[in-house]
Amino acid sequence: MAAQRPERPLSDRRHLMITGGSRGIGAAVCRLAARDGWNVSLTYRSDATAAAGVVADVQRAGARALSMRADVSDEAALASAFARSVAVLGPLEGLVINAGMLGPSGTLLDLTAERIRRTVDVNVTGAILTARDGARSMALSKGGTGGTMVVVSSTAARIGSPNEFVDYAASKGAMDTLTLGLSKELAAEGIRVNAVRPGLIETAIHADAGVPDRVARLSSVVPMGRGGTAEEVAETILWLLSPAASYVTGAIVDVAGGR
Repeated sequence: MAAQRPERPLSDRRHLMITGGSRGIGAAVCRLAARDGWNVSLTYRSDATAAAGVVADVQRAGARALSMRADVSDEAALASAFARSVAVLGPLEGLVINAGMLGPSGTLLDLTAERIRRTVDVNVTGAILTARDGARSMALSKGGTGGTMVVVSSTAARIGSPNEFVDYAASKGAMDTLTLGLSKELAAEGIRVNAVRPGLIETAIHADAGVPDRVARLSSVVPMGRGGTAEEVAETILWLLSPAASYVTGAIVDVAGGR
């Protein structure tokens, strides 16, 4: 059995914020972060019950937790969430840029301008605003103590998701570029920036897009022969947030079973 990590006193725990933390990969990050010595603030868009469940799990693990309703594409709501999280849990030292959306599966010919705009608003504009507000909180030049960001991209960024989610894939390609740019821009501010690219992961996002069997259907194209779990992605994120990755910035880590 693996050795148990000693719990850190609440006052000694660092503050990690996760956008889109009420379910899937975001929720897994919240739960594992509590194990690894973080207090956790999370945003969610609509499911207050799910967010409350994650908060309860984090608290049971011995950490402090706070959930805040905020659409990351709403600049004012996002700024308010950052301000409240710092006021309650103290200076920010880690940020996981995870909130995103995936529209119904379809081809380019099916796309509407409304859907494309919403995808870009949440997945691109929302991510950049989140990074900006996080940097303003952590940057050495702004009185912060530095910190770490992890951007949640997707293997769709390099596969392209033809005939399914090309708009989503394009938005995640922007996340790879954002990671590379921010890692260089923010290094002097004491902030490391990395990304993970999950592959076929067993979360509710596939059902939300109208393809609940997608992971099972496509598992045969994964060299490891199976879909991944949210916890497997979260473990990689927690490593990138940790001192064990202290000389890692600008990395984009695939968590995709070899696909």
